Amino acid sequence: MILREPMEYPAAANGAARARRLVSAAVQDVGRATLLVARAIAGAPRLATRRGRPAFVEQLFVAGIASLPIITIVALFTGMILALQTGLELRRFNQEIYIGSAVMVTMLREMGPLMSALILSACVGSSMAAQIGTMTVNDEIAALEMLTIDPVRFLMTPRMWAMIVMTPLLSFYTCVVGVIGGALVGNTQLNITWAQYFDAALEFARAKDLYVGLLKALIYGIVIAGVSCYEGFTTTEGAVGVGRATRGAVVKSFLLILVLGYFVTRGFYNG
Repeated sequence: MILREPMEYPAAANGAARARRLVSAAVQDVGRATLLVARAIAGAPRLATRRGRPAFVEQLFVAGIASLPIITIVALFTGMILALQTGLELRRFNQEIYIGSAVMVTMLREMGPLMSALILSACVGSSMAAQIGTMTVNDEIAALEMLTIDPVRFLMTPRMWAMIVMTPLLSFYTCVVGVIGGALVGNTQLNITWAQYFDAALEFARAKDLYVGLLKALIYGIVIAGVSCYEGFTTTEGAVGVGRATRGAVVKSFLLILVLGYFVTRGFYNG
């Protein structure tokens, strides 16, 4: 049974009590969200069934193909901005030939996973929270439970696995488009040939950079789907609550993406 009723807390007598109450509520939210994520991931076998495949394919399209136009534009100009800013500084030392390595490593390690995750959080995560939140306040989730249909496996599992599959793929696509955008700037504004640019890009990039970037993207995908679906399942107060859940899903996903990105980078590149 999914908890949708607001949690009741006693009135706080002072600031310390309010702080403890906020921490307690946050810990409980993290625990419940983690359990939902575990249940959604464990429901993977359902996606191979005749009833589960259509929903999974639909979510793959929503998370992946439908997001390609905005991701392409953002990735292209991200690479162009990186190349231009880096190239202008390197030109002061006559080292602009190395802009390819700077763009490649930056996109693989950080900007590719980060930009794709932020876009998916804003476009796809908000949609998840709004859809499930609307179903919750309209008692459609309760109706599913009355019919002995598990809402988590029915609604969250295809969304979770779609994000797990598509986020790393879109992250890699973002890296490729960003590097191409950097090459355009290098060739047209910094007089760097295509061969020089890609030679420098491949010389300094390592397989570890790619693997760490894909791991980040995988974690981000789980975070986006988990936070968005949890916000939807715990929506209350009608239309106002749906708006609040949608905003909360985006804001919390953004914060978790930035925080987790730092710790993953520190774990793999610390020393």
